Amino acid sequence: MSEALIQQLRELFVEVLHIEAPSAETDLFESGTLDSLQLVELLLELERRFGVRLAIESIDLDRLRTLARIARLLAPDAADSSHGERKVANG
Repeated sequence: MSEALIQQLRELFVEVLHIEAPSAETDLFESGTLDSLQLVELLLELERRFGVRLAIESIDLDRLRTLARIARLLAPDAADSSHGERKVANG
């Protein structure tokens, strides 16, 4: 897991969502850190800042539960080799 990506995500939480990000392994949904509106804002900001391509109808929420899981999605080795884009959605 990239500590640099975790730090960027923490900054995103403060700057965009106006909330202090929990530890990298805290479940963002179970802890009440993210509500549905904040999740949408997060997805839009991930797309804008990190160039991920999101297909809303096929998003796997388990892959977005913690900062660590989100960082794994954003890691360069998570890139789709055929398009050079990182995908948050399944498939």
